Amino acid sequence: MSSSVIRVRGLTRTFVLGSGPVYAVRGIDLTVGRGEILGFLGPNGAGKTTTLRMLTTLLPPSGGEAEIAGRDLLRDPAGVRRRIGYVAQSGGLDPACSVREELVTQGRLHLMSRGAAAGRADELAGELGLSGLMDRPTAALSGGQRRRVEIALGLVNRPEVLFLDEPTTGLDPGSRVELWDLVRRVRAEHGTTVFLTTHYLDEADALADRIAVVDAGRIVAEGTSAELKSRHAGDPAASLQDAFLAITGRSTADEPLAI
Repeated sequence: MSSSVIRVRGLTRTFVLGSGPVYAVRGIDLTVGRGEILGFLGPNGAGKTTTLRMLTTLLPPSGGEAEIAGRDLLRDPAGVRRRIGYVAQSGGLDPACSVREELVTQGRLHLMSRGAAAGRADELAGELGLSGLMDRPTAALSGGQRRRVEIALGLVNRPEVLFLDEPTTGLDPGSRVELWDLVRRVRAEHGTTVFLTTHYLDEADALADRIAVVDAGRIVAEGTSAELKSRHAGDPAASLQDAFLAITGRSTADEPLAI
């Protein structure tokens, strides 16, 4: 990692509801190195989804500042979007479209010529094991295959930063491991920085170079998995679940959904 590709200082987000203001994010400070895989963890309601939406330009911050891939989040959101990829938890494939149509359309949305978009689609298909699926409608794909296509969509513009929101939710164990290998390969082959949110602590343990735990809208712990286990569970051989519970006092799934 030669430099930082994400710099966040004092990032906040307040929602005004009928009962008054809700402070979803209360001041996030975070730096992510180029080529790093960061696991961003927290109980539901802790603010991680809101933070992710702000960093991907889907939600304007109420305060603070951030720089993503050399572009200011507030002053140049379009520049940020050109340099990132985003794979949402819910997905967004059109069941009537083929894999090829989805990838070419994404390329065209990034202002590629039709020929360039088709070439990029074939390139990604080869890299991500989709070549035999290109003319199949996405409705006919397995869950793991759909997630590979969605990650391919996030990589069409060759992003410097790939944001993955709960990428393996609902997948069987074998498909989860395949996705882990894919994420590692994307980073190893292209130097892509990966910002990963997940409720699966074994996933963060397996993939993340470093972990940030957010709770009540603030980062409350940060470090490698081994550092968090040693510091908060008292033993580097402990589980990340033990460390997480010591940090937050909660499991990852016992709170209301995040705003």
